Amino acid sequence: MEKTPMSDHTSHTWIKDIREGDSVQGLYAVRDKRLGKTRRGDAFLTVSLADRTGDVEAKVWEQAEEVSSRFKTGDVLDIQGNATSYRDRIQLTLSQFEVVNGEVDYSLFLEPSAESPRRMVARLRKLLQEIRNPHLKALIEQFFSDAEFMRLFEKAPAAKNFHHNYLGGLLEHTLSVCEIIQQVADHYPHLDRDLLLAGAFCHDIGKVRELSWDLQIEYTDEGRLVGHLVQGTLLVEKKLAGLKTFPQDLALRLKHLILSHHGEYEFGSPKRPKFLEAFVLHLADDLDAKVNGLGRLFERDGREGAWTDYSRLFERYFLKGNDHQMEEGHNPDEKDEGKQGNLF
Repeated sequence: MEKTPMSDHTSHTWIKDIREGDSVQGLYAVRDKRLGKTRRGDAFLTVSLADRTGDVEAKVWEQAEEVSSRFKTGDVLDIQGNATSYRDRIQLTLSQFEVVNGEVDYSLFLEPSAESPRRMVARLRKLLQEIRNPHLKALIEQFFSDAEFMRLFEKAPAAKNFHHNYLGGLLEHTLSVCEIIQQVADHYPHLDRDLLLAGAFCHDIGKVRELSWDLQIEYTDEGRLVGHLVQGTLLVEKKLAGLKTFPQDLALRLKHLILSHHGEYEFGSPKRPKFLEAFVLHLADDLDAKVNGLGRLFERDGREGAWTDYSRLFERYFLKGNDHQMEEGHNPDEKDEGKQGNLF
């Protein structure tokens, strides 16, 4: 049955607000679904539902196989259900749902940056005007004058899951890394400021091809098969083709900044940083990603008390902040010894 698009969000229950015992209704995107069997051999369906505030697991216990055949991953469901708690996590039991075939309000599913894209672009352009090297300045201008690139660059997320994973996230992250580089270069004046700023601008530009964004953030075929480090290098090479006097050594260093900014092979870098500016860019990028990602983890944590739920990504619990008091006698089972690196 075709549903009328939602004109507002008043009847939508945001996932971040769901609590045990709540009756839940609204439009949610299907991120994943899978059939399973109980110990008695009965089929059940597990569905991952999402809106822009997070995702929640939902269960269908009756006629699971028939229900599963009625929708697919990527569909939008208009659901009603009840929230329960299982192993300290909110879980929905669906009572009814309909597949939405008409237009939907995409702002339900993809969160926008809190910053204005127009203002962020203006700040970024002003900051990059500090670049004095005429070759690097000309390269940066090639990107800013490319209307199609800028359309994607202003809209793209910076990642699928961990950090800046919202519309405009790539622009926000790029601006932030450039601002970090600006301060680092002030503190360490022997660094090549121009090269670092150009590298900070270019380091993630390949994400305009690595990621797609519609009802959800997903990897493109190019993203899975090539990746944004290589794609970013190819985008730079394409622009360099029109700059005949661009020094080869400078181009080589800039491309190395892009290819090495994840730091280690196991974190997706085809090359490890091999000169000082490359190390600095890697560290600035990693810092901004983790500060943003951990901040979002704290905001969305639904666990009561002073400690977050256990983070599998970081292999530890986190103390939420100074405004929370430690629960007397509470001692989470810490597992802090896992190696944690770049999260892109």
